[in-house]
Amino acid sequence: MHILYGFHSVHEAWLNPQRKIEALYMLPNAQKGFEDSLELARQKGLKRPKAIIVDKGKFDKLLPKNAVHQGLAIKCAPLEESDLQDFIIKSHSQDASRLVILDQVTDPHNIGAIIRSACAFGIDGIILQKKHAPILDGVLAKAACGAIEHVPVAYVTNLNRTIEELQDSLFTVFGLDSEAEHDIHITPKNEKLVLILGAEGTCLRQSLRKKCDFMVKLPTSGPIASLNVSNAGAVAFYAMTLDVSKN
Repeated sequence: MHILYGFHSVHEAWLNPQRKIEALYMLPNAQKGFEDSLELARQKGLKRPKAIIVDKGKFDKLLPKNAVHQGLAIKCAPLEESDLQDFIIKSHSQDASRLVILDQVTDPHNIGAIIRSACAFGIDGIILQKKHAPILDGVLAKAACGAIEHVPVAYVTNLNRTIEELQDSLFTVFGLDSEAEHDIHITPKNEKLVLILGAEGTCLRQSLRKKCDFMVKLPTSGPIASLNVSNAGAVAFYAMTLDVSKN
């Protein structure tokens, strides 16, 4: 079972018909603020457990230390995992498809923020390597502000093979790197785009760089040119949206 906490994470999961929820825990002062969510779930005919009102001491024991919970938490089953082939098959029926691969990005705060931005800009899916990838709950889900309910995530074993499969399915793959020669906005237009984001410090692994069709950078001009990976991702997602819309 997963534990999700914080208003947005709990609200979106509560209203997601694909999410099976075992228990909802609330602090007394959080009841009023969640009434609309409870009513919406009833209107949708969702099967949901009755809220359990607990005191702060018991509530804090349910969650990690220093969790920012806003008095709300749920115990729930994980969402059904997506598969790389799901993304490829879906792309056949879409005018455009945009995917994101994370290479050695393991910090749950960063991944959560990336998923949130991906949701905002209409990214169709996130691909993570199974090794060292965090699960979609706790801090990650809180950082995503409910976006994990809307952006499918696929876990794969080998990113090199994953890139090859996507290229075989006519995706154009480009890696983001601050030292790349070309700005992201001059990336050739293509209906199917894949962006690879690397971990801060190490950036993309060399083996993945060689697989990319293009290496691009953000057109920064300030005295500090580099961005946190989640911030860089948000800007790049916007650029991907422009590229697809102009195709």
